[in-house]
Amino acid sequence: MKSFEIIGGKTLHGEIVPQGAKNEALQVICATVLCPERITISNVPNIQDVNKLIELVSDLGVDVIKLSHDTYSFKADNIRMDYLASPKFLEQTTSLRGSVMLIGPLLARFGKAYMPKPGGDKIGRRRLDTHLLGLQNLGAKVEYDYTNNTYQIIANKLIGCDMLLDEASVTGTANIVMAAVMAEGTTTILNAASEPYVVQLCNMLNNMGAKISGVRSNLLTIEGVTSLHGCEHRLLPDMIEIGSFIGLAAMTQSSITIKDCGYKHLGIVPDVFRKLGIIIERIGDDIFIPAQEEYEIENYIDGSILTISDAPWPGFTPDLISVALVVATQAKGSVLIHQKMFESRLFFVDKLIDMGAKIILCDPHRATVIGLNRQNPLRGIIMTSPDIRAGVALLIAALSANGKSTINNIEQIDRGYQNIDERLRNLGAEIIRK
Repeated sequence: MKSFEIIGGKTLHGEIVPQGAKNEALQVICATVLCPERITISNVPNIQDVNKLIELVSDLGVDVIKLSHDTYSFKADNIRMDYLASPKFLEQTTSLRGSVMLIGPLLARFGKAYMPKPGGDKIGRRRLDTHLLGLQNLGAKVEYDYTNNTYQIIANKLIGCDMLLDEASVTGTANIVMAAVMAEGTTTILNAASEPYVVQLCNMLNNMGAKISGVRSNLLTIEGVTSLHGCEHRLLPDMIEIGSFIGLAAMTQSSITIKDCGYKHLGIVPDVFRKLGIIIERIGDDIFIPAQEEYEIENYIDGSILTISDAPWPGFTPDLISVALVVATQAKGSVLIHQKMFESRLFFVDKLIDMGAKIILCDPHRATVIGLNRQNPLRGIIMTSPDIRAGVALLIAALSANGKSTINNIEQIDRGYQNIDERLRNLGAEIIRK
C-alpha cells in the first residue's frame, strides 16, 4: 500500500492546469466500441481508472494507439466477444465501475453483453436498475446470476420507445443513449441526466453520425441509425479537479491560477465555493484564487445557516461535497453539508475530527461543520484514503495542517487525480510518495 507524507502549513503559489475529465473519459472510451472506424480522443487523463478501461477495451479487441501523452486512437473492428466470458474480463470489470457502460455499446452493435457486478468506490448502494430497466425498455432481456453476481443481457433487436428514467443517473443515461443510437425507430428519454459529460458524449455520438436532439436538456430524442463512423473528440477539463484546486488555495492561504478551466461548463461550482467565502476571479477561461487570510461562510438572506447539498445537474456535483466540507472547517461561520445521493460518503469526517476539525455527523447524509476561522489549525495525523473524493479532501486538509501527515491507500487518489503529488510540488507543496 503506497502513501503520501505531507508537511503541511506551506503557502502555495503558481499555475496549475486541470486534467481531462475522468467521468467523461470513461463514457467516450466505452463509446468507441460502437464503431469499427478509428476514433481519436485527446486530453485523456493519465489516471488509474482510465488506464484500466483502456487496457480492458484493448483486451476486448479494440486497436488502441497512444499518439501522445494525452491522445489515443481507438479502432473497434475486431471485437472478441468470447473475451466477455474470460476470468480476466471478470477481474477487470469487478474492479472498475465505469466498465458497466460497455453494456450499451455491446448490446447495440452485437446484440449481447455479459457483465459482472462492477466495482468502484465504497460510498454506499449504487444500483444498476436505471441502466437495466432502460435497456429492457428497448427490448433487451436481462438475467442475473446470483451465484456469480453477473448480468447477461441479450437483444436480437433493439426497438426505440418512450421511457421515463426512475433517476437522472449519469452513467445510466450514457448506457441507454449508446444503446438507443442504433435501435430501430425513435427513442425518447425523459429525466435524462444533463451533466456536461453526457452532453459531451451526445455531441461525440452526433459527430459519429447519430441523431440525438435535446442535448443539454433532460429530454433526449434519439432517431436510430444503422451504423456510425469515426470522429475526433476532445475531453473537457475536469470540473472536480478545478473545484479541488479552488478549495486547496483557500485552505492553504495560497494564490493559485487554474488555467484553461472550460468555465462555461462549470455550472454552479464556482458560486458554491463563493458562498463559503472564497474569492474567485475569472480571467478569460482561467480562474484566479488570491491568497486570503480568512474567508467567511454566507448565511441565507433571513440569517439562517447555509446548507450545501448535492443534486443532479445543474445542481452541485456530489463529487465535490467532500471538498466543500473540508474547506468549511477553516472558514468563519457554520454550514450544514447534506450529501443526499450516497449513504457512506461522509464517513471520512472522523479523520478530520482527529485533525481538530469541529464537525457533527448528524447521520450518514448530513454533517454540521463549525468553522474555526483558523483559530485552531488542523494538525497532522496518520490516515487512510477511503475513496477518490474523500482522499483528495484529506490531502487538502493535510496540506493545510500543522506538522506531518501520512495518507495511506493513495491508490484511491491516483484513480482520479493525475500525478497529483508532482503537480502540487510544482506549486510549492512538501509532499513525498512512498
